[in-house]
Amino acid sequence: MKRGCRISVWTVLTGIVMGSVVAWPACATAQTGPLQVLKTLKVGGPGGWDYLTVDSATQRVYVSHATHVMVLNLSTGTLIGEIPDTSGVHGIALVPERNEGFTSNGRENTLTVFDLKTLKALRMVPAGRNPDAIIYDPFTKKVFAFNGRSGDITIVDTTAPDTAPVTLPVGGKLESGVSDEAGHIYVNVEDKSEIVAVDSRENKVLAHWPIAPGEEPTGLAIDREHHRLFAGCGNQMMVVVDLEQGKVLTTAPVGSGVDGIAFDAASGLIVTPNGRDGTLTVVKEDPAGTFKVVQTLKTAVGARTITSDPKTHRFYLPCNVTTNGVSEFSVLVVGVPG
Repeated sequence: MKRGCRISVWTVLTGIVMGSVVAWPACATAQTGPLQVLKTLKVGGPGGWDYLTVDSATQRVYVSHATHVMVLNLSTGTLIGEIPDTSGVHGIALVPERNEGFTSNGRENTLTVFDLKTLKALRMVPAGRNPDAIIYDPFTKKVFAFNGRSGDITIVDTTAPDTAPVTLPVGGKLESGVSDEAGHIYVNVEDKSEIVAVDSRENKVLAHWPIAPGEEPTGLAIDREHHRLFAGCGNQMMVVVDLEQGKVLTTAPVGSGVDGIAFDAASGLIVTPNGRDGTLTVVKEDPAGTFKVVQTLKTAVGARTITSDPKTHRFYLPCNVTTNGVSEFSVLVVGVPG
């Protein structure tokens, strides 16, 4: 269940006690700030969407689009090709050293492995029920698909493609996951309001971390240098978690309808796409551990997921954009002008 635009007394008190900067929710008042919507890549075509993934090296973006994945040129938005027959596709993970990609096909309970150059399907991998977010961990060279309905993780060793995947029970409705690229995976559990830490080498659960006062976490991002996780929550809150102790450090207010979050290490900006508000909350991280909402940027209603390009420091949000009464599937490009 997602909530409307509000800020609670609990949020304010928590922010005061824990040291976070408390402001009105992102949906309250637009602010000027560092980011702008630089352009709109008009993709077109019917159907919903979920996650998208940027390949910085080739300057491509892979966008889930209901029954297929659309592959676009990052600069022009030109369609390079499609990966068909990925029913209910949620996410895309890239394994560049093997020239392979993986899609999580929610309706089929499978993963499609495809060739990054030709975009042709290579093989299918069985997954749990409703594989949702999916990531590649370069440290262990494994793909992790987080299954929302069966509450487990499908783990694929990319160095042994003929070996059956491992199923790791976790429990709950799994959402986004991230890797610290040092032997650990972290995943949000939406219905339990917790983050689960996983040993990615041994394929075992290490800990369950409650993230109260955050509720219904969806988007998850990581600051590897400062050992912090950022969870975008359904009660209009971003929760900051210390990776070493598994403790909530602070919170910051965000907008309504968050389903993703992104962090740019170069600028120290954490951004949440607020799909119900049609805004983007921009939080500035100070290395010392303070967090300040510096901007609420107007985007588009429905723009709820996000990815970033560490090379250009731009953010990408899929959504429907209406122009002259015509709604068209698009990708918004957000960044610093100039």
